[in-house]
Amino acid sequence: MRRRKFLAGAGGLAAAAAPPAVIAQPKFRWRMATSWPPSADPFWAGSQRFVAIVDELSGGRLKIELHAGGELVPSFTEFDACSQGAIEMFESFPGYWSAKEPALPWFGAVPFGLNAQGMLTWYYAGGGLQLWEEAYAPFGLVPRPGGLTGMQMGGWFRRKIDQLSDLKGLKIRFHGLGGKVLAKAGATPMLMPTSQVGPALEQGAIDGAEIVGPHLDLNAGYFRGARYYYYPGWHELGVMFEFTFNKKAYDALPSELRRTLDYATQLVSSWWLAQYEAKNALALRRLRTEFKGRVEVLRFPTEVLAGLRKLSAEVLQEEAQKSPMAGKVHAAYTEFHQLLQDWGRMSEGA
Repeated sequence: MRRRKFLAGAGGLAAAAAPPAVIAQPKFRWRMATSWPPSADPFWAGSQRFVAIVDELSGGRLKIELHAGGELVPSFTEFDACSQGAIEMFESFPGYWSAKEPALPWFGAVPFGLNAQGMLTWYYAGGGLQLWEEAYAPFGLVPRPGGLTGMQMGGWFRRKIDQLSDLKGLKIRFHGLGGKVLAKAGATPMLMPTSQVGPALEQGAIDGAEIVGPHLDLNAGYFRGARYYYYPGWHELGVMFEFTFNKKAYDALPSELRRTLDYATQLVSSWWLAQYEAKNALALRRLRTEFKGRVEVLRFPTEVLAGLRKLSAEVLQEEAQKSPMAGKVHAAYTEFHQLLQDWGRMSEGA
């Protein structure tokens, strides 16, 4: 009798000490569109990396379905699709959306502007991210830095560019503020998916194209349609791509999952930059050895760069007057750029 009573009592104590039932955590499933095909390396690899990081850090609570350019929504409609809630997020380039708000290209790249280090500094220590959020707020979007390519090349051309007037009449795959500069120089900038650029160059449908740098350009085979490969990328010294979320979907997440997304974007941004620096260096060596005689890597003449710099200043002033937001962003960017330049002349320039 005593033993049975003791066991019954022990069972009661054990039951009383048992931990409370674990409450099931909500799970979320998102769709993510990109502006590039799986063949675009390391663009696509970076997108995959982002999805994997979010899955791991969230313990599987936030699953993101990744879709290539044109697969889920038509190419270059990612901004609208996310704004309207058709998708929860996208990865692309802010310079594509100037028709939505003239201020947006500043968040991607500015001709003769900040390099990759400067862009990161502006976003995370100079107020750039807060301005970007303000610019995207009317569209119901939340932007985050989404990958840096570092310094880009000036583009592939079917004929030499010896003076600024040689750009007149050329049809060139170009975008953003740099495209507006080329338009002022007399060229016709065109926006087209990267998958169409190679055939367009080979067929002579376009006279030139700017994509990214040696690694991606070599893999895409742009040399088959254009012989002359120019540097520097005056229009995109430090290119910032974007991870952008639908605000309602983002706000509906628990705070720890929102932070997971934020941290994942930072991890992928730094990974992108490291990949491009290493891969571009190797690809440039290949272009100068394996493709010697077939590809000419040329520096833009000083006269051409000086002319483009002058036109860039004019374009930035004109674009800054197109909306109050553009004026605000241009003023903030210019002030921060000048601040970094003063320090950079000693820290880097010397």
